[in-house]
Amino acid sequence: MSDTRRRVKVYTLNEERQWEDRGTGHVCCSAEDTALSVTAESDGSLLLESKIKPSTAYQKQQDTLIVWSEAENYDLALSFQEKAGCDEIWEKICQVQGKDPSVEITQEPVDESEEERCEDSGAECDALDLPECVPERLQELAELVSSVLPSPVRREKLALALVSGGYLRQLLLLFRRCEEQENRPRLQQLFQILRGLLFLNKAALFEVLFSDDCIMDVVGCLEYDPALLQPKRHRDFLTKTARFREVIPIQDSELRQKIHQTYRVQYIQDIILPTPSVFEENFLSTLSSFIFFNKVEIVSMLQEDEKFLTEVFAQLTDESTEDSKRRELVNFFKEFCAFSQTLQPQNRDAFFKTLANLGILPALEIVMGMDDVQVKAAATDIFSYLVEFSPSMVREFVMQEPQQADDDVLLINVVIKQMICDSDPELGGAVQLMGLLRTLIDPENMLAPSNKTEKSEFLSFFYKNCMHVLTAPLLANTAEEDQDLDEGSAKVNPVCPDNFQTAQLLALILELLTFCVEHHTYHIKNYIMTRDLLRRVLTLMNSKHTFLALCALRFMRRIIGLKDEYYNRYIMKGNLFEPVINALLDNGTRYNLLNSAIIELFDFIRVEDIRSLTAHIVENFQSALQSIQYVQTFKGLKGRYEQEQERQSRGLSRFRRDARSFPEDEELWKEEEEDEEEPADTETQHCKSDYGRFMESEKAKENQEKENQAKRSSSGSFKFTFSHSAASANSAKATSASSSGASTAARTALVDYPDDEDEDEDDDEDQQAPHKRPRLGS
Repeated sequence: MSDTRRRVKVYTLNEERQWEDRGTGHVCCSAEDTALSVTAESDGSLLLESKIKPSTAYQKQQDTLIVWSEAENYDLALSFQEKAGCDEIWEKICQVQGKDPSVEITQEPVDESEEERCEDSGAECDALDLPECVPERLQELAELVSSVLPSPVRREKLALALVSGGYLRQLLLLFRRCEEQENRPRLQQLFQILRGLLFLNKAALFEVLFSDDCIMDVVGCLEYDPALLQPKRHRDFLTKTARFREVIPIQDSELRQKIHQTYRVQYIQDIILPTPSVFEENFLSTLSSFIFFNKVEIVSMLQEDEKFLTEVFAQLTDESTEDSKRRELVNFFKEFCAFSQTLQPQNRDAFFKTLANLGILPALEIVMGMDDVQVKAAATDIFSYLVEFSPSMVREFVMQEPQQADDDVLLINVVIKQMICDSDPELGGAVQLMGLLRTLIDPENMLAPSNKTEKSEFLSFFYKNCMHVLTAPLLANTAEEDQDLDEGSAKVNPVCPDNFQTAQLLALILELLTFCVEHHTYHIKNYIMTRDLLRRVLTLMNSKHTFLALCALRFMRRIIGLKDEYYNRYIMKGNLFEPVINALLDNGTRYNLLNSAIIELFDFIRVEDIRSLTAHIVENFQSALQSIQYVQTFKGLKGRYEQEQERQSRGLSRFRRDARSFPEDEELWKEEEEDEEEPADTETQHCKSDYGRFMESEKAKENQEKENQAKRSSSGSFKFTFSHSAASANSAKATSASSSGASTAARTALVDYPDDEDEDEDDDEDQQAPHKRPRLGS
């Protein structure tokens, strides 16, 4: 059995002045080599080897810490499991340096200028006299504290003088007398003194000031800030308002004391002390380290108490637990997870695995469904810790759920519903949850190649069980309604929500769907085409909220950016450029972000030479776009099209579709589509069967087109069958007219507008003002 006295954790201070855990091992101090070495307990590797130099200043802090600097900006610390082990190594360090083990620091850090001054003044540097601890000399003490701050040597000497003679406790007793006498000037002087003592940045001072019998007097001194008209009542808050709730009684008195101390010191740092200036930031580094090491001890002590954690989880998942009690348990786990960030990586891994084994994820399903806003917020924070730690662990859990749960209570669906139902007007919680969902569905963090099936299995699960929940608000707010309208009356468009919060939510959903287009290939392609999703999304181009119209446009832009002919044919057959061009024409001569984004979309098609889309745009929309002369985009598109027409006349026919084979992912897509369970709603069944016929007819036409390309109709439409969902029945009827091959093939707009004119009035359209460009319509 290893000697626990010598068991330590090695820490280094990073550039952000935060302590980083380098590992756990056993320390030894070689008297022959006068060196400290730490061997890792996990694999026996050498974590640390440090020569004990006579000039190195070693500090002993909090009975179990030894801290020193080996070079500029390179600080080290050893945190001992037991005080006895710390005392033993400290004695050996002092023996090597010839120091008395009773001191808290072995050497005084002396800079050159200070060293020269001490050599000149002789014995004056050996001691620092403190003024008598009486009210009349408080101003003198305040000036002394302020004067030593620039000098590391004098700070160290003042700290030793304050601790060694019991001066601090006398000072705090004096505070009590001044407060009883209501002597405001003296109390304000004590504020300046205590604030300066904290800026001395000495652990030996903190151990006295933050002890149980002193810390509340320290808080009292810090209430009397001269800048305030009335003193703050921090002690009232800490003793009356802030209550320590033990969700499960803590039997260890040392642990309870450590929790109280950490909370109060954190309160002093975050609330009482003013924000330090640029020149004061380094003065509080030891205070931050004090809090950090306290948190490490708290988490370690709780984690080792298996009985405590088991009882906490039992009450958290017990249906009979009262809501108020469950709220306390959730808040406890939130703080527990936050404190766990101080653990070293391997210990943090063990910590979260312990929580997973005890059932933290099923517990989150329960608490996230509660009506209490604070509980749901705390549960979201816990869920974020778990997702950031291990997305694969969360994915593995949710894929096992359908065996015993319905879609409505799946963890991911619970998360999606919380995002959709966020009551915050700014949707702060929804934004956080959207980020977590994106992490879970991101293929980049899915295991590969050791577990190649995780990606395919999870994405299949997500699109089958969860995607319909995510897109429900989008589909509900873009549902077209067939209405019998009198001739000349405007068609009311119910698809564009005026509610700002709803528009924000739809924008978040579109952002996730755009992410899916970029990363999920055939899964999202299948979903978009079988549900005619892009048509529904593009109805949002009519929204009065420009940011929502831009999100819809960005969704289409990502699809076109893939340069996938399956997507291109779907766009052309559905005439899906029409709402985009209508938005451009409605924008008039305004030069704004929407205008630039739409033009960039068409410019991308021109630059990338996407031939099928170029032909479709020119042949169908050239008359509407020819009036836009302030950019060369549409003129360039027409030029490319005319070049292709000229080449076709020479027999080169670049626009002819080449023979091609299905890529591997498309074959998988087709196979998955055939095996996928048929949805219950008839609309989706109808779309999927039509899409299957579309794919078969397309493949059959490949060989025929290689031998003899049929001339396109003057309207430029491809001749293949595809039926849209019932929600877009009007457009489906209009597109069926393309088989006639006439150049005046009817096209039904998504929305009818009161200023729409017949096609025989096109000549009059060219004469309209630029800011009143005609819309495309029937």
